[in-house]
Amino acid sequence: MKRNPIQRFLAALWLSLAAHPLSMLALPAPGPHSAIAQDDIGQSRRNAITRAVTLCSPAIVGINVTETRTQVYRDPFEGFFSDPFFDQFFGNRSRGYTRDYEVRSLGSGFLISKDGYIVTNDHVAGGATKIVVTLTDGSKHDAKVVGTDMVTDVTLLKIEGSGFPFLRLANSDDIAVGEWAIAFGNPFGLFDNNAKPTVTVGVVSNQGVSFTQPAQAGEVRVYRNMIQTDAAISSGNSGGPLVNSNGEVIGVNTVIYSTANSSRGSGSIGIGFAIPINRVRRIVDRLKSGGVIDRDFWTGMKLETISENMRKYFQLKSTDGVLVHQVAADGPAELAGIEPGDVIIAIDGRPTLRDEDVDIAILDGEVNQKLALTVRRGEQEKSITLTLKKRPRSGGVRN
Repeated sequence: MKRNPIQRFLAALWLSLAAHPLSMLALPAPGPHSAIAQDDIGQSRRNAITRAVTLCSPAIVGINVTETRTQVYRDPFEGFFSDPFFDQFFGNRSRGYTRDYEVRSLGSGFLISKDGYIVTNDHVAGGATKIVVTLTDGSKHDAKVVGTDMVTDVTLLKIEGSGFPFLRLANSDDIAVGEWAIAFGNPFGLFDNNAKPTVTVGVVSNQGVSFTQPAQAGEVRVYRNMIQTDAAISSGNSGGPLVNSNGEVIGVNTVIYSTANSSRGSGSIGIGFAIPINRVRRIVDRLKSGGVIDRDFWTGMKLETISENMRKYFQLKSTDGVLVHQVAADGPAELAGIEPGDVIIAIDGRPTLRDEDVDIAILDGEVNQKLALTVRRGEQEKSITLTLKKRPRSGGVRN
């Protein structure tokens, strides 16, 4: 019988199998060499980043905050009934009323001592009436505010207990642009899902970045020498630590640039900023010891941006610096020898090329602090020491 090609192939395969033991086709049994290979693969997955995450994660906390705010409602007929003529008919009506309401928010923080001290941001918990902290073991603790500083955006919390895991603080003056940066936190409340922090990794993108941002009631936060990173930071990450590859804290995640229109949707676009831990450490040490950081000062002068028209009018060399527009009688500026028309070109040795440079230098001060000003008066430069005095009760011109 004549066989087709497929039949001939199968016959040849059968003869080949018959000529060789089946054991030769079996896979080799696991031996010591394959175990070593598996160990090598496992070890290669363990690196500086994973070690730092393992080391730091137990000390990260999620923070849930309740804050009581007051809303003022104005009487729509206030102007009409404020006339004394109508008071005789309707009496002295209330000119409006207030209503207290609660606002709930969340953020991140980290333990810095085994007895329960926690660092976070002022904008996370500084104005809270109730704070609940969740640890990575799932336990919840009521926390109290030991102290807070609105200007630097740093708050120190305390929970009762002992033996808590805590993080080591690095020297943020030694960081290098390009080194690994690991951000921990509670973005969008994800910590509540499994009591574990979210970890993102990037590098230190820049350092020494300074700027201001508005806070509440016309106050201003001053962010000096911030650490910029591309590690993803989103809403809820505020107050969490930014650590190096050794698992040491180099900063506190605080500010992000985002294309979102609301804080609930603010996500990372690769530009986030952390407060250097050396700056945080100085504030925390004072808050922990019961110290008060008194920012209620005044300078006794009003400043103005130098426009091109103003430069021509005052016959100035350039628009660099900030013009002293007004000086209050017997105020700190006048007592220091500052005069209207002076141009402030440096504070504490740092050039003041823009208004914000002056804001950063002055608004970060406190009562009785001395600032070394360099001013240009006509063709001369003068060195003047300005002492920030306590604001008088009657008010005063600040900055």
